Formats: sequence, structure tokens, C-alpha cells
Amino acid sequence: MAKDKNTRRVMVLHGPNLNMLGSREPEVYGKLTLEKINDHISREAEGMSMEVEVHQSNYEGELVELIHRAGREFDGIILNPGAFTHYSLAIRDAVSSVEIPVVEIHLSNVHAREEFRSKSVIAPVTLGQIAGFGFHSYLVGLRALQLHLDS
Repeated sequence: MAKDKNTRRVMVLHGPNLNMLGSREPEVYGKLTLEKINDHISREAEGMSMEVEVHQSNYEGELVELIHRAGREFDGIILNPGAFTHYSLAIRDAVSSVEIPVVEIHLSNVHAREEFRSKSVIAPVTLGQIAGFGFHSYLVGLRALQLHLDS
């Protein structure tokens, strides 16, 4: 997509184990693969005049580097930190160090699962958190980010 002055650039970050979607606990995370979810994200973003760049990593440091880069080159971040949600102060600090909005998303309703999953160390430094809508959480996150950027 050619960037014009109205096109928003958004980095979408998928954390650890999300590369296993489609086969990993489909009763919790759904049957769609990460590739299919990324297709949905790209189509939704295109219809919203957003340009997305998508990354998945199982490595905390790589996600930190991507967040730093996004802070310099993008208008916002959609972040599914996976298990890092509950303990990664490095990712939390990376999010708080960038001056762009970050929306934390989760496929499952983390508040209705094991108690440890309901605590996010990252949520307090994000624009907001969306959880429990399967792959639609990403799409809702894009819409929320767009509304915030446009306001």
C-alpha cells in the first residue's frame, strides 16, 4: 500500500507460542493459524487506510527491539505479548519508553482463566487491553487504535 498523509503505520507484534496457533489448544485459542490471523489483520487494516507490519517472536529481547523500532517509525502498536504479559518487565519498560499508543490484545479472556493470567504487568502502560474475542481481538484493537489516533 502506498503511504499517503492519511495512512497510519501500525506494527503488530505476536509474542511467544503464537506461531503454534491452529494446533495449540484450539479450544482456547481457536483453529486459525497465525498466517490466517495475519491475513485478517491485513485486510482489516487496508480497509482502514492503515499499513501494518507484522512480527512474531518467541524471544523477549527481539520483541523489545521491535517495540523500540516501532516507537521511531510507526504510529502505534498492537501487541499480544503472550506469556510475557504476566512477568516481562523488559517488555513493559519498552512499551513505556515509546511515545506511541500501544493496545494489548489477547485471543482468550485471560480474566476468566487461571488466576495468574489475569495479571498483566504491561496493561498499565498501554492505551488499553482487549481480550476474549479470538482473532477479532486484533481487529477490535486496530479499530480502537484508529479511533484514538484520529481523536
